[in-house]
Amino acid sequence: MYYGNSPGGLSAYFTDILLFVGMLIIPLLAQLGVSLTFSKYSKVHSSRGLTAEQVARRILDLNGLHDVRIERVGGKLSDHYDPRDNVVRLSDSTYGQSSVAAIGIAAHECGHACQHAEAYKPILARNKLIPVTSVCSHLWFYIFIAGCIFTFLPFLRYVGIVMFCAVILFQLLTLPIELNASRRAMKTLENDCILEPSELRPARKVLTAAAMTYVASLASSFMQLARLLMRTRR
Repeated sequence: MYYGNSPGGLSAYFTDILLFVGMLIIPLLAQLGVSLTFSKYSKVHSSRGLTAEQVARRILDLNGLHDVRIERVGGKLSDHYDPRDNVVRLSDSTYGQSSVAAIGIAAHECGHACQHAEAYKPILARNKLIPVTSVCSHLWFYIFIAGCIFTFLPFLRYVGIVMFCAVILFQLLTLPIELNASRRAMKTLENDCILEPSELRPARKVLTAAAMTYVASLASSFMQLARLLMRTRR
């Protein structure tokens, strides 16, 4: 994209470069942070000796979710709750582990199961966006580029931006859902005495680091939106 040789054009050029670098680095730093934090507290084992899947089963049963299954999946930190199959899936780095890090992650995923069971409103709102967001996330870039290539169809650039905004809206709705699941996890771990008071802080640090990956992803998307708007003005 040509910005010209004027001071304003050079300023826009460097702003675009800074935004692009930020888009790449911020999510990487957040991912590195959660990986390092999880690795650190994976060495801190729960004094009660409960494993992550045992804690997950206990939390689910205490909330009346006896029908929610727990499965093991490959990978590291690939833990998730799948509402379609009604199953909490714990990764190799979590399942069978008795560390406060693994227990915190398992409790977080159970928090999502509880959210779905009680029809948590932010999840209902986000679910309504899934079909639209799925299409927008795959097509917005191509439509925006088409608007840049075919200059006689400039409106396509705005269509692409609007579609990208739908993706950002989905991310905005996802963030409070993740934070709420973590709050539920910490409350349960404390109130049900699953972790000792001294073990709660490490577990919270793991969940906070995990939440920062969603914050970083959202920040990266806003940087991308700023770049798109700059290019459209040019």
